[in-house]
Amino acid sequence: MEWDPFQEEDPQYDVAQICLNGHIINDRCEFSPEHCEDYCSKCGEKTIKGCPLCNCLIRGLHSSVIVGQISRPRFCRKCGKPYPWTTRTLEAAKAYAHELQSLTGEERIQLALSLDDLVKDTPMAQVSAGRFKRLAAKAGGEAPGFFKDTLVDLVSETVKKAIWGPAA
Repeated sequence: MEWDPFQEEDPQYDVAQICLNGHIINDRCEFSPEHCEDYCSKCGEKTIKGCPLCNCLIRGLHSSVIVGQISRPRFCRKCGKPYPWTTRTLEAAKAYAHELQSLTGEERIQLALSLDDLVKDTPMAQVSAGRFKRLAAKAGGEAPGFFKDTLVDLVSETVKKAIWGPAA
């Protein structure tokens, strides 16, 4: 049977299982179901194989890949909503931004608001990256390191280069 692009799933991809905090549990659930876990062995959180809102399965490895690992998706490819790990990471970064006493109240709000744009690959991401870089540097202390550790796996390559340079 030939794959119909209007059907929900592409048979060339396996199904991935990821915990709600974003730990990749199994990127070949159909090929290796014995590696699936109901709860994450790293953090104890529940695991999912599909979008909690629309149930679209999370794409695992492509059938042509023998060894490798998927990149954790930020948004559902069907409904466009952020996955729980995207939302949780942004919430943690925003909470941290609001606690930075070295910034004014307005700067903390600007920093927190810029975070949503950083995870989306849109023209506004570059504008927000510049604002974010300036405000994180002004915050000083542990802030730049915290944000890099928290966001580096969530932002696009373009944003990584704009904020942390080509070696990020």
